[in-house]
Amino acid sequence: MYEQLKDINKRPGLFEFYTAERLWNDEHISGRMLEYHLDSANGLASRKENFINSSVKWIQARFRIGAGVRIADFGCGPGLYTTRLARLGAEVTGIDFSRRSIRYARESAVRENLKIKYLNQNYLEFETDEKFDLICLIFDDLCPLSPGQRKTMLTKFRSLLADNGCILLDVVSLKSYAERQECAVYERRLHDGFWAQGDYYGFMNTFKYENEKVVLDKYTIVEADKTWQVYNWLQYFSLESISREFENNGLRVAEYYSDVAGEPYSENAPEIALVAVKN
Repeated sequence: MYEQLKDINKRPGLFEFYTAERLWNDEHISGRMLEYHLDSANGLASRKENFINSSVKWIQARFRIGAGVRIADFGCGPGLYTTRLARLGAEVTGIDFSRRSIRYARESAVRENLKIKYLNQNYLEFETDEKFDLICLIFDDLCPLSPGQRKTMLTKFRSLLADNGCILLDVVSLKSYAERQECAVYERRLHDGFWAQGDYYGFMNTFKYENEKVVLDKYTIVEADKTWQVYNWLQYFSLESISREFENNGLRVAEYYSDVAGEPYSENAPEIALVAVKN
């Protein structure tokens, strides 16, 4: 037992483990994730409905969304943005790791007779000859990726941009990093049964990596017949550090805001939203 508890509470190396497959495609967890996506009031897996509506309204005006505009939404989930953008006449492609979310998004598109191309795959592996006028990566989806994965992502974005195309994404800020605290939590059926269908004991260890401005929420789930772990990494950025990362990958931050609804930039905002173009 001592050795097990020692392992549970061990701080791993930075980005040492990557467990996205279990998080997004476990039969039980993905079902709970979809519930959170579709609960317009909680803001846990997607932003609240009022914000999404405001965000899409701003995106429409800022990027002149209409017929013929080609959009790729990376990490599209169940289609909360893609559906709204397609209603405006855009040619939309959605890419997401979750089989359950993509299935829901496709069914929604059929119900509304919207021609949206949905692809179920790890977006780090997405390849196409198409070019896009707007590439979106919304709800801080760049932040769980390691530096190498982020380089892959940004290099891919640059190659997929049409002439005069733009990237729109958001990241969590250093203001948010300062508010995080290291902690250890132990609870039966941690997070109200989110992690497994039956009975289990859940441990959550939160570690901060001060030099790199990374936070890890490490979950250890102990069921009757197995023990398994999920690693939820989150990279935090200043405006200077995210701009530098873009520049190192052939991109330039052209505009910056406090969120993807166009709120003016503030150093005290929990997030930073960026519009980037080819350098």
